[in-house]
Amino acid sequence: MAKVTVRYWAAAKAAAGTAEEPYEAATLAEALDAVRARHSAELARVLLRCSFLVDGDPVGTRAHETVRLGDGGTVEVLPPFAGG
Repeated sequence: MAKVTVRYWAAAKAAAGTAEEPYEAATLAEALDAVRARHSAELARVLLRCSFLVDGDPVGTRAHETVRLGDGGTVEVLPPFAGG
């Protein structure tokens, strides 16, 4: 299992009640499952609309189970942003 930092932005930060927190997970799917287990249903709803960066790289449409996490890495949780 990799030790990663999950960083929340905008609505995800508000729903999580924190800007970032540590998790241990091998894949993005495992990390997001742990996030959902730790937090309220509101954050789970926000996550449905989010995009993700893993170590600065967009996840895009890749299945979250296939996105491996590296030790010391960062997952950015990015809700849709208004504006240009």
